[in-house]
Amino acid sequence: MMTQPSPAADAPDGPDGPDLVVDPLERDDDWPVPPGHRVELPGRGTTFVRELSGPPGAPTLLLHHGWGATGGLNWYRVFDTLAQHFRVIAPDLRGHGRGLRSRRVFRLADCADDSAALLLELEAAPAIVCGYSMGGPVSQLLWRNHRDLVSGLVLCATSAGFFPGTRERLVVQGAMTALAGTLRVGTLASRIPFAVRPMRRSRHVSLPAWAQAEFRRHDLRLVIEAGHSIGTYHAPWIREIDVPTTVLITTNDRLVDPELQYVMAASIPGAETVELPLNHLACTEDEFTAPLVDACRSVARRAGVTAAQR
Repeated sequence: MMTQPSPAADAPDGPDGPDLVVDPLERDDDWPVPPGHRVELPGRGTTFVRELSGPPGAPTLLLHHGWGATGGLNWYRVFDTLAQHFRVIAPDLRGHGRGLRSRRVFRLADCADDSAALLLELEAAPAIVCGYSMGGPVSQLLWRNHRDLVSGLVLCATSAGFFPGTRERLVVQGAMTALAGTLRVGTLASRIPFAVRPMRRSRHVSLPAWAQAEFRRHDLRLVIEAGHSIGTYHAPWIREIDVPTTVLITTNDRLVDPELQYVMAASIPGAETVELPLNHLACTEDEFTAPLVDACRSVARRAGVTAAQR
C-alpha cells in the first residue's frame, strides 16, 4: 500500500496558479530556496521541481539530491550562487518530498528516466548533471541510458558502488527488503519520524520547521526501497563515462567511504578531483558552496557549454 503524505504536510497552491507551489514557510524574501512547480511527465506521472532561469543563454544544471532529502533540502545553500551561472533545475526524486509517486518498486534507473523526461519536457537538454550521494547513481544512470541529454557530470559524496563486498550487499538487501515489505502491508510509515539535523535559522523563518515539513512529504515505503536500491547499486561500466566530470570527495565521510569515492574518481577517464574536509552533510555547510560552483563551472568549460557559447 502506498503511503500518502499527510494533507497538512503539503502546502496549498500559491496565488500565481495551481502549478506554482509556494509553501507558507517559504514566503520570505530572505528564504534560500526558489518556489517550485509541478511538471507532468507524459506516461510517468507528476513530479515537482525548483527552478531558476539563470543568465540569458546559461547552460542547464540538473541537481539530483541525496537519499531522504529533497531538492530544496539538499541544495538550499547553493541555489542563488549557482543561478548566477546556470539555469538550475532541482527536482524531488520519486518518493521523496513532492516527487513522483508510483506503486512500482523503487529503482534508481526509473529516477534517471524521470529526469530524462523532465529535461525533455522543460526543453532543457543537454544538461550538466550534478548528483549528491544517492543522486550520484541517478546521474550516472542518466548518462548511461540517455547519453544525448548529458553534457557533463559533477559527482559529490557518492560512489559507483556503496558496498564493495557481496556479503555486505546481501545484508543490506535483506534488511531493506524486509522493512519495505512491512511498509507495503501496514502503516508503519506514519509512525517513523525522520531525524532532522539542526540547521541555521534565518531572520524570519525556522529552517528546522521547514525541513520537518519536507520530510513529512516523503513516501516512506519508496524511501526505504530507495535505500535497498542504493545498497545493491554497482556500476562496473563507470569507466565508460566519456563526458567531462568532476568528483567532489568528502574526506571525513562516514556514510560513503572516501576510499570508494577515490576509486570512482580514478575510474572515470579524465575526471578532476576536489577534496573537501567535510562529512556526508557537506551540503549543509557554507564551505560547500564555492567548491561546488567551481566544479560545475569547470565541467561547463570543458564541455563547451558556457553561457557565451550557447
